[in-house]
Amino acid sequence: MGLGSHRLSLSFSVSSLGLLLLLPLLPECFGAEGRLAHKLFRDLFANYTSALRPVADTDQALNVTLEVTLSQIIDMDERNQVLTLYLWIRQEWTDAYLRWDPDAYGGLDAIRIPSSLVWRPDIILYNKADAQAPASASTNVVLRHDGAVRWDAPAITRSSCRVDVSAFPFDAQRCGLTFGSWTHSGHQLDVQPRGAAASLADFVENVEWRVLGMPARRRVLTYGCCSEPYPDVTFTLLLRRRAAAYVCNLLLPCVLISLLAPLAFHLPADSGEKVSLGVTVLLALTVFQLLLAESMPPAESVPLIGKYYMATMTMVTFSTALTILIMNLHYCGPSARPVPAWARALLLGRLARGLCVRERGESCGQSRPPESSPSPQPPDREAGPPAGPCREPWCLCHQEALLRHVATITNTFHRHRAAQRCHEDWKRLARVMDRFFLGIFFSMALVMSLLVLVQAL
Repeated sequence: MGLGSHRLSLSFSVSSLGLLLLLPLLPECFGAEGRLAHKLFRDLFANYTSALRPVADTDQALNVTLEVTLSQIIDMDERNQVLTLYLWIRQEWTDAYLRWDPDAYGGLDAIRIPSSLVWRPDIILYNKADAQAPASASTNVVLRHDGAVRWDAPAITRSSCRVDVSAFPFDAQRCGLTFGSWTHSGHQLDVQPRGAAASLADFVENVEWRVLGMPARRRVLTYGCCSEPYPDVTFTLLLRRRAAAYVCNLLLPCVLISLLAPLAFHLPADSGEKVSLGVTVLLALTVFQLLLAESMPPAESVPLIGKYYMATMTMVTFSTALTILIMNLHYCGPSARPVPAWARALLLGRLARGLCVRERGESCGQSRPPESSPSPQPPDREAGPPAGPCREPWCLCHQEALLRHVATITNTFHRHRAAQRCHEDWKRLARVMDRFFLGIFFSMALVMSLLVLVQAL
């Protein structure tokens, strides 16, 4: 134990002695580099001005390379058609007056200085949606010995974007960001993109939009105010909406409600809830339509989900109106005229068998044969027992008044049976129409729902 502790103390003493010998040399090393940087800074900016283009020949165009890195989609305001992004903008150019020999400054080949001290290109976003502040002047630029200047600056941009919501919520948007010089023409400053597209390496995924790409395109335009060409670089952001939330919150409830609406034809007319169901479904669809209108911008093109709502509301309105007409047929009173012959043959015959509308005790595919309504017969005054000599005072042939009353009762019963049979025919016709429109409207609701939902695949 004693020998080990002596060795540890000896090694610590040697290390401490070496550190003490090196400490006086460290300030000289760092101080020499700092003094060289200060000397380089004073030499470079002794006669330098940031007000003029840094070119040796004034007729020569200065080439600026522009690179954009998309970091985050902050907001997409469809109603105001404004896209807010968080970007990293890198600009590179060559300054002819900021060059030096690295050997003359101890091998120093690059320095970082505040961007406000050097000339910077006046490249701005053309399609900005508000008064955009310039890039932060507190950021530094990297200056190399050959005059190459690299300026990295973050920026929050608010650009105008034409939003097409005709396919909402399965829509895709194309938003362009056009960068170019505001005062320099193409003869003085030329803008070139670095690469074919913006970088998405540091992009933070958005919960509402999926980024498909951000290609870059350079254009040279001549405006009406000036004869010189003006180059610009447009980065087109390709977006596709994530429709899962809208399908769950707006589309599926409407689909279920639209499938519920045709069931009003399946309710018995005696329940008194047929019209109430249609009105309730219509009110629910109106509420969803108002929720959709609050989030959509006012535009000429109606969104896909808006078209679906309008078609469904129209279908529910027609189904409610038809339900009222069918209930009117169901409650035809005894004074109603008989069912027409064509309706009896076509609707109560063929259509009833096809839709399997049957009476109690009938099998599917068979229907009650149409019966003609018997016409009531007037009482026959001469009808009675056979004539002949009858000396019994209580014989039935002598009760003429009683015979007339019996004939009246018989005719009344026949008329009541005919009216009841006519009423039953109208009720059966109402059931046939209910079954027919149930199939029609349910098929329409199912087809419309499938056409909308297939867009999500």
